[in-house]
Amino acid sequence: MAPRPVQLWVHQPAIEPKLLAACRGEGLKMAFQPIFNLNDGSVHGYEALMRPPAPWQGPLQLIEAARAAGLGVTLDLACCELAVRDFMRLNLAGRLFLNLGTDSMIAAGSAQSPLVDLAVRHRLPTSRIVVELTERDPIPDDGQVIEAMTRLRGCGLGTALDDYGQGYSGMRLWLELRPEIIKIDSYFISNLQTSSAKFDALRSMVSLAQSLETQLLAEGIETMGELAIIRDLGIALGQGYFLGRPSLDPPHGIAAEALSALKSRQIAVYPEKSHIQTPSQTVAQLLTVVAQVDPATSNEAIAARFDAEPQIQALAVVDKGIPIGLINRQRFIDRLNKPFYREIYGRRPCTSFMSSRPLIVEGESPIEALMHVLSNEDQRYLADGFIIVSKGRYLGMGTGEALVRAVSTLRIEAARHANPLTFLPGNIPITEHIARLLAKGAEFVAAYADMDNFKPYNDQYGYWRGDKMIKLLSQTLAEHVDPMFDFIGHVGGDDFVVLFQSQDWLLRCQRIVNAFGAQARDMYNAEDQARGGLVAEDRQGNPAFFPLTTLSIGVVAVRCGSHRSAEEVASSAAAAKREAKRKGNCVVPLKLDTAGTFQGARSASLTPPSPVTEPA
Repeated sequence: MAPRPVQLWVHQPAIEPKLLAACRGEGLKMAFQPIFNLNDGSVHGYEALMRPPAPWQGPLQLIEAARAAGLGVTLDLACCELAVRDFMRLNLAGRLFLNLGTDSMIAAGSAQSPLVDLAVRHRLPTSRIVVELTERDPIPDDGQVIEAMTRLRGCGLGTALDDYGQGYSGMRLWLELRPEIIKIDSYFISNLQTSSAKFDALRSMVSLAQSLETQLLAEGIETMGELAIIRDLGIALGQGYFLGRPSLDPPHGIAAEALSALKSRQIAVYPEKSHIQTPSQTVAQLLTVVAQVDPATSNEAIAARFDAEPQIQALAVVDKGIPIGLINRQRFIDRLNKPFYREIYGRRPCTSFMSSRPLIVEGESPIEALMHVLSNEDQRYLADGFIIVSKGRYLGMGTGEALVRAVSTLRIEAARHANPLTFLPGNIPITEHIARLLAKGAEFVAAYADMDNFKPYNDQYGYWRGDKMIKLLSQTLAEHVDPMFDFIGHVGGDDFVVLFQSQDWLLRCQRIVNAFGAQARDMYNAEDQARGGLVAEDRQGNPAFFPLTTLSIGVVAVRCGSHRSAEEVASSAAAAKREAKRKGNCVVPLKLDTAGTFQGARSASLTPPSPVTEPA
């Protein structure tokens, strides 16, 4: 007789009755938060959000307790049952969004799907249900989730990936699951208008969603600024307290303030990077192929080579592929031509005349890594050039002239994107923002600000004090605009552009002129303040008196159809600035006639009018 198998008993702690009851749906309530189409503000659907009974303080606390007791799937399916029942009872519009963890998604997508059965029993078309996969745990790679979601799609249900960007494997799941909707985690939405990093991440998501034909849903929209940027990026769906709060009896429409923001023709000011970013270029782009010389090569042979190849400014001395020194053309010739040097040193190896401490740079290094060469007091490397290597082995030479040219190009290109002094957007972002305004059909005012008598101040007090005054103007502008809708750009020097969408733009301009004039005065010494200006040379080199630096702003109103391009707006604003400069220390609104020519100009009072009216 075979021995009986030993029975192993494992102690299972008893499940608390309250927990078991809650996981079966007893005492649970379902709140619903609306989801809106951001094109027109209509309701797209509602997300069901569980509200637990006491003693649990919130949904996550109950979910964690249920999962620890092995009842996670039971709780999720009970919530689905209640959500469908209440959704139908409240006669809510659109689609019902249901949250499911990994195990619950696999169970819901089984051959005998409880979700499909649930929809049939409550007469809710499966096309009105969207199942959201929440990443509470790492998603397994065994394909069960993909199979489950594929089966649910086959039954007509929509699929979504929740909290994208926060979970364990968002990008992989997006590509493998190909959900209908991606819900962007609220982290990327919070304070979006002040974070260029979050904005760039969102723009990348938008681009990927377009290529994969996926709808994006922005979660956690809590301010008008966040909504404006999300709308302008073209994100289709939105959810958050600013649009509509979750409730047991939820709203059937979008909040009035949010609807007004969606319908507005105003565009959002996108957050700009707070530092200069230059295009990525490497030292290898400065490479000039120059044949190396062996350490045993004589000085006479080096002289002959310099005579035969006048374009070569320096030679690298290379031993078995590794550079050990550099011979500068002019320094070598000057030394060899000294009395008796050719006779004494001509047949000696070139190592006797080489520099044994050359600048050696890896070809893959960014050009920015050589910036110190330009600012260093020792300018020898600019004259000598430098040796370019790959993993330590000789590739060729780079010249100081090529380095200066490349760095200058980088700085010019960077300044077109952001001014290196104020870090405000440069010419390219200004043009792009004007183009966005025109494309949207937004009405705005282009204001061109320029300092009066700044050059004499800069010449008299020096560029360092001049830079401080330019920074003062950038700060003054920032203090008097609406950062959500008014765009500040730094054209260069003391020229700034503000693209106003604020209705009280004239009052803001007058305050800017007054505030800047008062603070600029304090930047002069006491003597110049007392006499109201300074004596400096005029353009002809003659002594002349120049009043204290003030500010003039020329403005032009841009209406729908009045300008066809950003270039036309820029030209109009420049003309307005010239008129303002002619009058000096004032705000000058100009208007165009139907032919596009200026009818005239008038200066605005520096005392803020009440009420503020727009110029005719």
